[in-house]
Amino acid sequence: MVPRALEPAGVTLVDKPAGPSSFKVIADLRRQTGARTGHAGTLDPFATGLLLVLSGWTTKLQPCFVGLDKRYVTDVDLSATSLTGDPEGEITERHEPPSSAALEERLAALRGEVELPIPAASAVKIGGERAYRLARRGVEVDMPMRRSRVDALDVIAYTDGVARLELRVSSGTYVRAIATALGGHCRTLRRLEVGPFSVAEADPERLLEPGEAFDRLSPEAQARAPKDALRRMGRE
Repeated sequence: MVPRALEPAGVTLVDKPAGPSSFKVIADLRRQTGARTGHAGTLDPFATGLLLVLSGWTTKLQPCFVGLDKRYVTDVDLSATSLTGDPEGEITERHEPPSSAALEERLAALRGEVELPIPAASAVKIGGERAYRLARRGVEVDMPMRRSRVDALDVIAYTDGVARLELRVSSGTYVRAIATALGGHCRTLRRLEVGPFSVAEADPERLLEPGEAFDRLSPEAQARAPKDALRRMGRE
């Protein structure tokens, strides 16, 4: 295998459309640049929004960009649950959606530190195999729990059993798990922010300089940078 180039180096902000996988979007950028390419967290195929793609030697800074808080907006159908917590899974139950007051009670229970099961359609490995592959074959497994932090979970609109919610959550939080805990499933999901980066800035033709992207991070995130990457940016 030919080693990928360390240049061009930088961070590309991509607004992923619904349909293709995050890995396809990343692979398309890799083919364009010929550089080593990584990411700071993927999105499901049905989801849209911000992907942070690291190119060249900037992949060494991945520990700084992974683990950033994220902001989403999602439409949750509260009249039905699905096997995967999203529109791609089989509907498992239909029911009357909750009243606005009952919905607020459910939301209140999901703010702050929460522990929820990882969705069956996730990429987490169960017994050495990706959970989503097991789910596709109809294999039922007890999914592990994951603790995360929900800093904001607010209703933008609630009409005909569909709630549009805005969330600000810690890294690793599954919005689909929150939708399932509310008694519904995600119809849509859009990532608006990753740390200090916004989807409004997305431009697949623009490569942020490594130092420019790094300087926008919090001191806590910057502290995760390896020394050789700091030297390349002249930060050591």
